[in-house]
Amino acid sequence: MNETTDNFWQAFQNWNPEPPRPVYFRLYYDEHGAPICYSHEDLPGNYIDVTPMDCAISSMNVRVVNGELVKIQPRRTVTKLLPADTGTPCDPQDVTVITRGTAQHWKRSTHETD
Repeated sequence: MNETTDNFWQAFQNWNPEPPRPVYFRLYYDEHGAPICYSHEDLPGNYIDVTPMDCAISSMNVRVVNGELVKIQPRRTVTKLLPADTGTPCDPQDVTVITRGTAQHWKRSTHETD
């Protein structure tokens, strides 16, 4: 064997690797149970351990209730433009053109479907 190979094996035998750091899958939340962030780090604050899939998805439509992750179904909404006396002034012939002159005002109306 040559000197390079001997040096390699000597260094390999003397190598003491650091133990791997633990991997965390955590959801940090505020005092109301609303999510703040998902993290792989050990941070200060309230947290619960979550699955790797929950961490990968990182949904903010969740709450922490009694130490459990509860998924919230967002409400579906329908938004319509309605003619109004106030609101965004648009060209009377084209709602996509905002104008200052003669205008039809529109306001947005949102309705929940659930």
